[in-house]
Amino acid sequence: MKNEMKLEFSAISQNESFARVTVAAFIAQLDPDLDELTDIKTVVSEAVTNAIIHGYENDPKGIVYIKVTIEDRLIELTIKDVGLGIADVEEARQPLFTTKPDLERSGMGFTIMENFMDVVEVHSQPGRGTEVRLRKHLQNHKMLCN
Repeated sequence: MKNEMKLEFSAISQNESFARVTVAAFIAQLDPDLDELTDIKTVVSEAVTNAIIHGYENDPKGIVYIKVTIEDRLIELTIKDVGLGIADVEEARQPLFTTKPDLERSGMGFTIMENFMDVVEVHSQPGRGTEVRLRKHLQNHKMLCN
């Protein structure tokens, strides 16, 4: 059975934790283990923060869109903005690359996403925004009791 949730909110930093908790609550129905839940919350934080800081440059008029689809134990997250976009996606995916060193950004967002998820796809066009698609297959941790 397929289950889906959509969420949209203003591009302000206070909404990053709202997004993280909301996505975690939705996937909780799969009974993920603590590590899986932490991984997903972390990648949501990274992608939403990128949209707010880089996509919209902290402009609260921007809207961040999240779609979460669950099918069996596969989670697909799509985090999207219609902001500035990324000129060179491959460069942006390099560890430690940042366009905001003055904001003490580590440049590890995409690297973290790649380490915690099975699949990371980044589609972006300058002036049109960025869409990050993340997929993770959760393990089946339920044990049979005698």
